[in-house]
Amino acid sequence: MRHWSGFAAFALLLIVGLFTLACGSTRTLKSVTVSPAIATQSSPSGVQFSATGVFSGTSTPQPLTSKDITWCAGVLVSGGGGACAGNINPGATVDQNGVAQCLSGFSGTVTILAGKLESGMVIVDGPRPMSVFGSAQLTCP
Repeated sequence: MRHWSGFAAFALLLIVGLFTLACGSTRTLKSVTVSPAIATQSSPSGVQFSATGVFSGTSTPQPLTSKDITWCAGVLVSGGGGACAGNINPGATVDQNGVAQCLSGFSGTVTILAGKLESGMVIVDGPRPMSVFGSAQLTCP
């Protein structure tokens, strides 16, 4: 029987490790929750929203960052979908850290979304559909 030398075993382990890293993560975002679910902007600096998500292979919610999701002001559409507003003025903006601000002079409610934009769709000016998302409501006084 042939025995592996220490160097050969190390080389094999290194190659397997590099292939594993090259393949990337197989995590798929399954659900998103945005909190607070309802907020009113009472400060000029805006409202801080946060998102948690559940990925495939686990049932434990994890905090999401701008590497995981896109934040936007948008709309809920029939059938349970959501879409970022695109070039339509939704009444508020939200940055990639989840800080939403009402636009000057706007009064009303805005839907804040956090999630994954649908892949494969090229939409320049109109609403951009999300495949997995969570939503919250921002009231602008």
